[in-house]
Amino acid sequence: MNNKELAQNVLELVGGERNISSLTHCATRLRFVLKEDRKADLKALDRLEGVLKAQNAGGQVQVVVGNKVDAVYAELRNLTSENLQSEDGDAAPKKKQNPVNVVLETIAGIFTPVLPALIGCGMIKCVATVLAALGWMEGSGFLSIVNMIGDLIFYFLPFFIAVSAAQKFKTNPYLAVALAAGLMHPVILDGAAKIAETGVKTIDFLGMPILLMKYSSSVIPIILGVWVMSYLYPVVDKFIPKFLRVLLTPMIVLFIMIPLELIVLGPVGSYIGTWLTDGINYLYATVGVLAGTILGFFKPIMVMFGMHYAIMPIQIQQIASIGSTMLLPASLAANLAQAGAAFGVFVLTKSNTMKSAAGSSGFTALFGITEPAIYGVNLRYKRPFFAGCAAAGIVGGFYSIVHASANAIALPGVLALGTYTADRYVYIVIGSIAAVVLGFVFTLLAGIKEDAGGQAITKAKKNAAPPAATQDATPSASRAADTAGMLIVSPMTGEIKPLAEVEDQAFSQELMGKGIAIVPSEGRVYAPFDGVVEALYRTKHAIGLKAANGVEILIHIGVNTVSLKGKHFKSYVEQGQSIQAGDLLVEFDSKGIIADGYPTITSIVVTNMQQFADVLTASDSGSIQEGEALLKLIP
Repeated sequence: MNNKELAQNVLELVGGERNISSLTHCATRLRFVLKEDRKADLKALDRLEGVLKAQNAGGQVQVVVGNKVDAVYAELRNLTSENLQSEDGDAAPKKKQNPVNVVLETIAGIFTPVLPALIGCGMIKCVATVLAALGWMEGSGFLSIVNMIGDLIFYFLPFFIAVSAAQKFKTNPYLAVALAAGLMHPVILDGAAKIAETGVKTIDFLGMPILLMKYSSSVIPIILGVWVMSYLYPVVDKFIPKFLRVLLTPMIVLFIMIPLELIVLGPVGSYIGTWLTDGINYLYATVGVLAGTILGFFKPIMVMFGMHYAIMPIQIQQIASIGSTMLLPASLAANLAQAGAAFGVFVLTKSNTMKSAAGSSGFTALFGITEPAIYGVNLRYKRPFFAGCAAAGIVGGFYSIVHASANAIALPGVLALGTYTADRYVYIVIGSIAAVVLGFVFTLLAGIKEDAGGQAITKAKKNAAPPAATQDATPSASRAADTAGMLIVSPMTGEIKPLAEVEDQAFSQELMGKGIAIVPSEGRVYAPFDGVVEALYRTKHAIGLKAANGVEILIHIGVNTVSLKGKHFKSYVEQGQSIQAGDLLVEFDSKGIIADGYPTITSIVVTNMQQFADVLTASDSGSIQEGEALLKLIP
């Protein structure tokens, strides 16, 4: 489906706009904070075309859509009101969350919108570093301006954080920027810079000392300030007469908040940031190899659950305090190792579709975007993912030994190598190559398991009973939908094909579930068992069924046929309707679909695979008649 249709479906399946408290996105995933998580249908989201993965992690519902996340996010914003609130202003009571999840979700919610500026300035900083290292344009105005652009986000970071934090804490963004201006005013910064010259460390404010401190590049002080203001503002506003609020409320809020942040919140936040930085520095100084190894190994797992932004404030604070961070090299190792693992799958797989997916996602991972490689390729076979984790752990430990660090926040990939330093720069290059090579070699050694059609198989499938086609099951017996054996019969007549041949990665990579594909010779879909119609798309091109024994399947007719908007399709059932084996569900005009430029290959997948050990197919090729044994589920 196109981006607008995907956005509409995602919005509906998270419970609609009324259920959304906030919406952000990162490089590959949409991040929803919902009023009621139970209203989000994660299973249905997982099955959507274009969605790689849907999960609830860190207090957020995360919908991974890959590189098109910007376009889908833009469509979502077009479909929702500016502040994502209902028109009547009703709000559900705040849900109780684990305090750790609250902190992680808050951090992600604040830093995710700032990422484009962080990454953009970080990459420009990389260009400046490379030019300086090569001795090009040394002392020129051009290099000075390039350096200035690279430093913008770090020097004026409180302003960026102020806007994002105001959105997160739902308070006035312009007053939040005013708080940042209070921290960054020359009275404070110039005074801090001249302490050694003047000996003056404080300014008296009604008998209370304001410490002169450098707040540029700081993170925690402005977050604390905006958070406190989000509670103070409505209290002040409540006691001011309505006709005076526009004059008095902002004046009183600023008169209270600026001294409060300069006297208390700013120094406290700065000390917390310093303690965090000193703690990480001590950890790497004492057990650096172990720290780098652990972070390298677990970084891809953190990416899986969207928790990798939790260490962003520490990285920024380290750059602000000491000019570099030793945490990013482990992330570089993790990304490159997953790229190497994907390239290993490219060599091992027999499926042309998977070769294409592994090659493209591996290349993307080299540049720092790993979700397509993790979800679309490496996790599909499992072994490559952990092979990449092992490679990242080794290289992360190596980077710790050679004291590797990064002087800017940029996507950890090959384009950002100029921002990394070590005892000798060649160690950065050696580690980068080693991460890719080790991820590749470990994947080759671990291998992947797939059938002749290029579909991944598990240990359960390898050791299972013979396929359903060899069982004593006649078409008439199959009609009864053998509950004990979990047998599913074919809903149509045609030619069997492996899912790997479907030109839709949601099916070919088994992201929607395991199953089989059929190229239909007749334009009819019949019920393969007794059950109920769980989902019937408006365009009639796909139908979800649930059997009386709990098996859930999706029958998706053709590839991208949602674009036909119902043309050539006719349904004989409705959503929620009970069905019996053999009932006619949908008719379609195969010739018309093909004439309009769409293949008719039909995917039949089990969508609740988590309840079964595996799915066995009667065959990966050959013809099949409607009602004949097609799939057998292993409990």
